[in-house]
Amino acid sequence: MTETNPMKIAFVYDAVYPYVKGGVEKRVWELALRLTARGHEVHIFGMKYWEGSDHTEREGVHLHGVCDPQHLYVGGRRNISEAIWFSIRLIPHLLREDFDIIDCQQFPYFPCFSVKFVSILKRTPLVFTWIEVWGDYWYEYLGASGLIGKSMEAWITRFKNPTIAISHFTARRLCATYSVKAEAVIPVGIDWAALQSISPAAEQTDVIFTGRLIREKNADLLVKATRILMNTNSEIRVIIVGEGPEHEKIASLIRENRLEAHVELHPFFQQYTDLVAQLKASHVCVLPSVREGFGISALEALACGLPVVTVGHPANAICDLISDKNGFLSSLSADDLAEKIREALIHHGEMREACIAAAAAYDWNRIAKECEDYYRSVIAKIRQPDQRRS
Repeated sequence: MTETNPMKIAFVYDAVYPYVKGGVEKRVWELALRLTARGHEVHIFGMKYWEGSDHTEREGVHLHGVCDPQHLYVGGRRNISEAIWFSIRLIPHLLREDFDIIDCQQFPYFPCFSVKFVSILKRTPLVFTWIEVWGDYWYEYLGASGLIGKSMEAWITRFKNPTIAISHFTARRLCATYSVKAEAVIPVGIDWAALQSISPAAEQTDVIFTGRLIREKNADLLVKATRILMNTNSEIRVIIVGEGPEHEKIASLIRENRLEAHVELHPFFQQYTDLVAQLKASHVCVLPSVREGFGISALEALACGLPVVTVGHPANAICDLISDKNGFLSSLSADDLAEKIREALIHHGEMREACIAAAAAYDWNRIAKECEDYYRSVIAKIRQPDQRRS
């Protein structure tokens, strides 16, 4: 499809898919691909993970490398110096181009200030996409220093720019914590047709985890639960797919519990089709996260027919996707998690159709159209006063 009135759109996020595989990176990339296919000119500004020119093109999408890649995590936490450096280098790159609209991902916060400065200077419509709302969780994450993080989060809400939330869960938290109403909820999606066409991998597993290996996602809890499940299921097989600062801790836990023959720690698959094939070769997806803005891994698992076991935590948006027909909510207890996994393994076959039905509404093409329509509405509202003045 070719638009008769195409937009020039910029996305801003420091990590770029597929060089870094995460939910936000995936969402930005999938929207960029589909908006490009609809006839728009789409640019992504992130760190430069590729060789050659700072500006390159991939599948029709313009990629801008604003600085050399930095470590996203230091000591298991998001690297503040990386976010600051990226934000500083971002400004001259954005100033070189004129856009109809800029969509800045709200986290990490520092780029929001750079993008706000550029949008004012160039009078470019700007929206912030809210991935998560941390609020008081900042104190749990950084102790007393969390006041700085929470203050920055609150500061961004005062910019009064149009706001997208990636889930109703995030929209509710944004309103409850800062009295800010998201103008639109535009979720993460799946390529429905592509998912249905992929065959299962040859090697089957009982349980799969997929996600960045950070403390909040609690992959270590799955290892502990597997040790308990061994008491009644000595043949259980688990695959943990991911990379991140918790990798060595999880690998050590697997060795300490002598689970090498039962738990495989696998890096992110280079090809998305390989990940989907592995999901389809599994019976249950376990994501014991306590912090999710949406949970694309859970959605992909549901679309592949897998019931999802997750943690019933107030900061976990995956809970919004789960019902008693397609998954289970656990506490942060290894015993309880093991019990919920055991139930899911027993009932996974009869839950398959409900899982797929729950995911069917989240097709990327529909979501890209929602995004396109929202951008047009923002541009129209901002330009209308200018037209009246002229």
